[in-house]
Amino acid sequence: MPTGATPIRIAAIGDSITAGSPWDDDETIGWPAAAAAADPRLRFTVRAAHGRRTDEIATWLDDAAAGVEALVVQGGINDLAQGRPIAAAAANLGSMIRRGQALGLRVAVANLLPWNNGWPDAEQPIRELNASIDALGVPVLPFHETLEDPARPGRMREAWTSDGDHPSVEGYRRLGELAFVVP
Repeated sequence: MPTGATPIRIAAIGDSITAGSPWDDDETIGWPAAAAAADPRLRFTVRAAHGRRTDEIATWLDDAAAGVEALVVQGGINDLAQGRPIAAAAANLGSMIRRGQALGLRVAVANLLPWNNGWPDAEQPIRELNASIDALGVPVLPFHETLEDPARPGRMREAWTSDGDHPSVEGYRRLGELAFVVP
């Protein structure tokens, strides 16, 4: 961290996209670690796990938010994969955002990634939930747009996914290098 730079403490809560990719042989990394590597002022408290739905992610918010000034909420794909309604996932994300704001935190939300292994069936529900995320009234980290393959809409570029579900190390680096701003 540059001399005199003030650390920015951020809670990141989510599913395996936030937890990182331990199944990638090259390196274990998640987007918070990649963001901290890109901007050494960032200090993350991460509460995330594989397969978690938004209602389950919400249970970590208060613990993760202790001592931080900002919150990033990520999740929703497991709700869709488990057949939960889009509206319920959006409502859960909205509740987490409002809870973070009530705690006095600056809040951002990440949208859902393209899902190669769920394509084409999951593409429309992902786009619908992402539209709901865009309407939540806080900054949106554009995870979907960052990893979507322009030649194959609705899917990640092959080099940016390790297994068709999760980003590769390079995909996580791309997410971490986003202009990470939580106003």
